[in-house]
Amino acid sequence: MQIPTTSNASGAMSGILRLGAAAVFAAGLGAPAMAQGEIDKPECVAPAQPGGGFDLTCRIAQSGLEPHLSETIQVTFMPGGIGAVAFNLFNTTRTDDDSAIVAYSTGSLLNIATGKYGQFSEDDVRWVATAGADFGAVIVPADSPFESLTDVMNQLTEDPASVVVGAGGSIGSQDWMKAALLIREAGGTPQGMRYVALDGGGDAIAALMGGSIDVYTGDVGEMVPHMDAGTMRVLATMSNERLDDPFAEVPTAKELGYDVEWTIMRGFYMGGDVSDEAYNTWVDAFKAAYATEEFATLQAEKGLLPLNLAGDELTQAVTENMAKLREIATEAGLIQ
Repeated sequence: MQIPTTSNASGAMSGILRLGAAAVFAAGLGAPAMAQGEIDKPECVAPAQPGGGFDLTCRIAQSGLEPHLSETIQVTFMPGGIGAVAFNLFNTTRTDDDSAIVAYSTGSLLNIATGKYGQFSEDDVRWVATAGADFGAVIVPADSPFESLTDVMNQLTEDPASVVVGAGGSIGSQDWMKAALLIREAGGTPQGMRYVALDGGGDAIAALMGGSIDVYTGDVGEMVPHMDAGTMRVLATMSNERLDDPFAEVPTAKELGYDVEWTIMRGFYMGGDVSDEAYNTWVDAFKAAYATEEFATLQAEKGLLPLNLAGDELTQAVTENMAKLREIATEAGLIQ
């Protein structure tokens, strides 16, 4: 199954989930110097429990935009349906909320494509900006008997039902797709996989640490603090090439002989009826942040690669990605 992917100039982001046009990865968006934007009580909604990838995405906005907005962004949490609750709220009662942006990922786009977010589509919201690019990862607790990805794959090959894989998404979600690709490489099928669906990365991490699941098919970006604390180990990344520190010593699945890649766009949207003035203030703030070394440093610290798109550039990239996701989801039987 050929799955589209993002890609950067160095090739580290080629493979799964190719967005298509390489031009959308131009880091220089002509960002103007700007005064602090006027947004009253700015808010970033992370549509899951604290601790996962959506939390990470909002923290980047909170820190990265602090010099470019008149007030510090407050992060709030809105779990439910891996983003479905937030997406529906911002398409109903908060369509004109000028102060709030909502975190999304490529997994959110997949959920829109497969109808998991209900009747609304990507055309019903306004796409603001990206926080960066993240990558799938195979993660175990520090005391796991699995010392390598090869150990996991051998066990999946020998007895798929003996490995409990969990992640922040239901069947057909982005995290499920990562696990499905792994078990396919082990010679099995998704139907034979023991998969536990959890509501976001925070819940998945808690389940991993609590022993409810053996392996978490999560994202590298959310792993930095856990690696620093020594509570988790990343057995492999799903990037095309090895990442920089703190993941430089972590092999890719591909180099270990498993043809599995997964690249994740992380970013923000707003309700479809927000004012142009407020929308452009948010877009301009992100463009100003992209032009600074501090934002690039922040992305690196959070385990992300630069993927700096805002306004029309992001809207075009989302439109292209959605078309390819619908094609792939249809091939996978997720869309009838």
